[in-house]
Amino acid sequence: MGMWSKVKDFFVGTDVDDEFDEPEGEEQPRRNVLLFPENKSGRCRGVSIFHPRRFDEVTEIADNLRAARHVIINLVGADRALSQRIVDFLSGVVYTVDGKMQRLGESIYLFVPANVPITAHETPMAPAAGYEGY
Repeated sequence: MGMWSKVKDFFVGTDVDDEFDEPEGEEQPRRNVLLFPENKSGRCRGVSIFHPRRFDEVTEIADNLRAARHVIINLVGADRALSQRIVDFLSGVVYTVDGKMQRLGESIYLFVPANVPITAHETPMAPAAGYEGY
């Protein structure tokens, strides 16, 4: 067999000398990819807002992210160590679903699943009343 025939067979594929074929009926290995069913309307599946006060509440929040829902977490008034632990955990969850996280304000976060763009527009703050630029 010539060199060009081997190159052609490599790209086109032939069954000649296929000694590494898997036997029929053997189960293929599963891929580690989590696929979400697409919403027919193309809209988001909803927004969930949480105000967690205990760490054991993060499983419900994670389940919402895995269900392709947008999640807003309000940690205002929560213990600083608890807030950090919750944000760290949910950052890991959102990473596993190829999502994104955006801080919306002091202790308020947005977590979205894959294929949801987040565009942050910063607007300059107007001076407070009575502020003279000291």
